[in-house]
Formats: sequence, structure tokens, C-alpha cells
Amino acid sequence: MVPKQVPQVLRLQLLTKFMRGKRVTRALVSTDPVYGNRLLTRLINRVMVRGKKSTAQAQVYRALQIIREKGQDDPVKLFETAVNTIGPKMEVRARRVGGASYQVPVEVRGERRVSLALRWLVMFAKKRSNREYHTFAEKLAVELLDAAQGVGEAVKKRDTIHRAADANRAFAHFKW
Repeated sequence: MVPKQVPQVLRLQLLTKFMRGKRVTRALVSTDPVYGNRLLTRLINRVMVRGKKSTAQAQVYRALQIIREKGQDDPVKLFETAVNTIGPKMEVRARRVGGASYQVPVEVRGERRVSLALRWLVMFAKKRSNREYHTFAEKLAVELLDAAQGVGEAVKKRDTIHRAADANRAFAHFKW
């Protein structure tokens, strides 16, 4: 913040630089080295634990290889289909009006839609059984295949979010 020892006029000029409501320009993530896909890089970054990017890349690329072995000719296209399938179109946000909180349904913007889809994809892949799938790559591959077909835990999560938004349609007029 601005130190209090700065003269008032200069202080106001400095404060106007930090006003709320400015649009933040997001830095583009680089493309991944194998497929040249930015969305895949975002998945790798989401899978990454404790900064070990090469390990995360190995797991994601192994999952795509497993998908290719199961008969899919283009695993990256399947991955993009899965992300588009999982991404929610509507969600609910809490809004306080007159001392009461309402769950107001709002449309999910593109960036958040992709972020939620990737988050749920990785979360539900991690939750899969170790008895049935021995590596994270296997779990991720199966979750991607399920999501592309419209089944799986990530799709159930999207449907739950959509049902909540649909149930609270009556409060849509509280949008801000």
C-alpha cells in the first residue's frame, strides 16, 4: 500500500493507480513441448505437485498414450472434448440481499469453466481406486475417456452444479 508519510496530493495520485475494477490481463501459458497445446499445459500444471513439472508431464503424456492404445486415434481431441463436456455452463453464487443470503444462478465464463473442468478432472482421477488402477496415468486416462462419453464423477459434479442453478432460478433477478 501507500505509505502515510507521502504528501496528500501525491498519495491520491498513487492510490488511483491501485483502483479496483481494472481488468487484469492474464499471461498466456506456453504450449506443451509434445503436442503444442495450451490446454494440455494447463492440465500438466494442475497435475503438478511440489513443482515437479517433468513428473507431471510424464504422467499426462502416459495417460494420453494409454488413451491411444485403447483405440482413440487423437487423444488430444478427446481431451478437449472431455474438458468441454465437464465444464459447467451455470453455477450458483451466494448473494446477500436484505440480511438474507440467496443462491443466485450465474453463467460461468470461459476461463472459469475450463479451470473448474481441469480441477474436477484431476480431483476425480486422484480419487479412483488404487486396487483397480495402479498408476495416476491410468486413472487420468479412464477419467478422460469417461468424461468424453458423458459419464464419470466429473460429469456428475457438473450435473449437480447445474441442478443447483436450476433449483435456484427463482433468485435469478438478484444478479449483479
